[in-house]
Amino acid sequence: MTAPRLPRPPVPARELLGRLPLRRTLGLLPLALVAVVAVRHRAVLADGFAQLATARWPWLLAAGCATCLTWVAAAVTRQGALVERLPAARLLATQFAAGAANHLLPTGLGAGAVNLRFMTVCGIPLARSSAALALYLLAESVARVGLLLGLLLAFPGALRVGALLPEGTFGPVLAGAVAAVAVGAGALLAVRRVRGAVTSFLRTALREARSVHTRPSRALLLWGGSLAFPTLQAAGLVAVGLSLGLDLPVAHMIVAYLAATVAVALVPTPGGLGSVEAALVVALVAAGAPVTVATAVVLAYRVITVWLPLLPGALTLGALVRLKVI
Repeated sequence: MTAPRLPRPPVPARELLGRLPLRRTLGLLPLALVAVVAVRHRAVLADGFAQLATARWPWLLAAGCATCLTWVAAAVTRQGALVERLPAARLLATQFAAGAANHLLPTGLGAGAVNLRFMTVCGIPLARSSAALALYLLAESVARVGLLLGLLLAFPGALRVGALLPEGTFGPVLAGAVAAVAVGAGALLAVRRVRGAVTSFLRTALREARSVHTRPSRALLLWGGSLAFPTLQAAGLVAVGLSLGLDLPVAHMIVAYLAATVAVALVPTPGGLGSVEAALVVALVAAGAPVTVATAVVLAYRVITVWLPLLPGALTLGALVRLKVI
């Protein structure tokens, strides 16, 4: 007689998780998210590709080149926000992957998480990596808003500001912004732990900013890249507008783009999907474009800048995860 087989003891959950190919799974996750996002926005994709079929291709190629250069500008700005030298090729690949992550997660979180992980893998302490990330965001925001204000001063008739907000909404929007600032300030003053964490982070951020600006080469990369990034994005929209016969002065299209992106930065949607399209159409119409042409331009522009790079960007993101670059 054979002895009865005893039941195997249950495997602990931690051991089961340890057996899973975690990095391979994480590498495939961006592709799954791309599929979900593409299915959810299939109507926009179909309309955008239909508009590309009627466009003039030389201008579309120019828009594609401007889009590729935005990743270079982002890499330059990221390097300018940090004293240590980062590996250039991996930094550029990370910006391409971060662009895909940014369109799959709420605005800014995807790119921020990818770049934060990349810097920590490169040996930069987490506190200084976070400070460099905050410096990048601050420089890019200052450059974008400054560029917009400068163009509005140079071309005061480029945008009918009253058309950007429906009548009667300015007061509620302003009140909501003031309330949000007041709540944040109240939490900062009332909770000692939050106040201590914010104070410590600000000290680190100011120290990092001073270190960067004591090196002229780093300051040039930081502010030059910050100005180049929105300029190249706007150039892509201008090229798509010219390819579809949008009858607007180039300066007016640039102002419309900057105004729309500044406004939509407050809307926490993945990569601004949906909100960016709506804001761009409204801004182009406020600049004097017909609604139908403005819609066609925006759809084609978003296909070139978001949807075409999304799959290769997700593949790059998965590869960087598997190779332990991030």
